[in-house]
Amino acid sequence: MNLEQQIQLLIDDAPKDGITPQLIKAISPRLKQLAAKLRHKQYYIIQSIDSDWLVTTITNGKLEKRVIYAFPTLQDSFAPNSADLIATPLPVTHILFQLVALETVDSIIFLESPGETDTGYEVKRQDIQKLIQTQIKPNFNQIPPDIA
Repeated sequence: MNLEQQIQLLIDDAPKDGITPQLIKAISPRLKQLAAKLRHKQYYIIQSIDSDWLVTTITNGKLEKRVIYAFPTLQDSFAPNSADLIATPLPVTHILFQLVALETVDSIIFLESPGETDTGYEVKRQDIQKLIQTQIKPNFNQIPPDIA
């Protein structure tokens, strides 16, 4: 599914509240801009059977952040041995859109090369929020907290 189709699916699946579909249309250029920097059109996210994404806390000295890993292939997702976790393929624009609403997550790390889990492309939540805010400012006062 190409990026245009992914955006249209986001719009089609959005609540028919009169705001969310228009908001998605307004931010779609930024979502596509970010998605175009990534190698894959879909990634695998490890999630619970209740659809909660697996969040990992990583520490580098005194710095700590909460991240979600997006894997390029099912084989790379290596879901931990648990009957409660599965790897689910999701369109890249949907992952980026969800990041806006994940208040407890600092970033998503997109692992780009199959078989390589030590390097990736990090998209920080605050960066995507700034990009989106500049895109929607003329039309909307603030990103609704329950956007995704």
